[in-house]
Amino acid sequence: MEDVNVPFSEVHHLIIEKVGNVPVKKGDFQSLPTHVQSWLAQMIQLCAPHDVYICDGSDEEGETLTKTLVEIGQISPLKKYENCYICRTDPRDVARVESKTFLITKDKYESVAHSREGVSGVLGLWKSADDMKKEIDARFPGCMSGRTLYVIPFSMGPIGSPLSKIGVEITDSAYVVLSMRVMTRVSSAIWKHLRHGEEFVRGLHSVGVPLPAANPIVNNWPCNPEKTMITHFPDSRKIMSFGSGYGGNSLLGKKCFALRIAGRIANDEGWLAEHMLIMSVTNPQGQEKFIAAAFPSACGKTNLAMLNPTIPGYKIRCVGDDIAWMRFDKETGELRAINPEAGFFGVAPGTNMKTNPNAVLTCLKNSIFTNVGETADGGFYWEGLEEETPAGTEITSWTGRKLSGKL
Repeated sequence: MEDVNVPFSEVHHLIIEKVGNVPVKKGDFQSLPTHVQSWLAQMIQLCAPHDVYICDGSDEEGETLTKTLVEIGQISPLKKYENCYICRTDPRDVARVESKTFLITKDKYESVAHSREGVSGVLGLWKSADDMKKEIDARFPGCMSGRTLYVIPFSMGPIGSPLSKIGVEITDSAYVVLSMRVMTRVSSAIWKHLRHGEEFVRGLHSVGVPLPAANPIVNNWPCNPEKTMITHFPDSRKIMSFGSGYGGNSLLGKKCFALRIAGRIANDEGWLAEHMLIMSVTNPQGQEKFIAAAFPSACGKTNLAMLNPTIPGYKIRCVGDDIAWMRFDKETGELRAINPEAGFFGVAPGTNMKTNPNAVLTCLKNSIFTNVGETADGGFYWEGLEEETPAGTEITSWTGRKLSGKL
């Protein structure tokens, strides 16, 4: 008999009250910090997954998850580039949903501004803890039935830095795991920083489609837009997101943690978490000045942070394009800042070699493209690339329409 390599893995089981045996497909649950174990057991009991996968941030893990997503048709390679993939979502799940994003605090006006009776504010939505419990109870019980529960340990900021904060996200989406590996520092090294009961931000995310699915899944993208809800508990440092796989709603390290929850942590600890870019400008004499700048989403933060200087002798350095955590130096009084994120999450339309060449060059490898067009030779396409796309190029839009270049 010929010798062949047969892939195998050792599987352990958890016994969870009211759920029964739950296989641990990867990782060692018993080695986790006890307060992490306790929370995970509670979430496993709530969501009732088929099995558990504890992420470690390794390259091997990334390759395995990528292969899995390709096999199920949720992503496919963009063959023109190195380690780049394209993903097409359900057309009902394409953006953040501020109208379904809530803050839960004892005092309503810790979350939203005072307004006249009957007038709804536009800067935030508040619900009482009692009302939100009803919403949670209508969504999360059994929501991961038939699915894998992924445990993602991550750091916002360099692992071990006194300026960083640790989070653990639970999700039933491998796409979310891959994206979190880009946007945060996912690593098993996180666990040693929680050995003595240190606090961490707790995030629970589910696409909201237990298996077998009751309705057809569009583009191999499970979601539940009718019940989408993103909820923050600033006092207890918890986030619960349901029904959407879109990055801003499901990558809980981004706006949910790095701005909303971190905003409360910063207020409590005496620093700032802001929706700002961080960049530096160095003049020909070698003097470097740092700048933090605040614009709303899709108003140019990334383009400014990645600017190419046109004045001879000047240099631009991009530290971050979206979120800044800032503290005053206790010794000098100077304002210091870090970018808590590890990668870039950009809006594609309008980005090209004229408006932001650094962004285009950056995403030519190790990138995930969601809801963009694809050229016949395996390249990406979106509004703004018309001048860089040869006439007659065959393009398939993210919705499946056949197009041609020079639109």
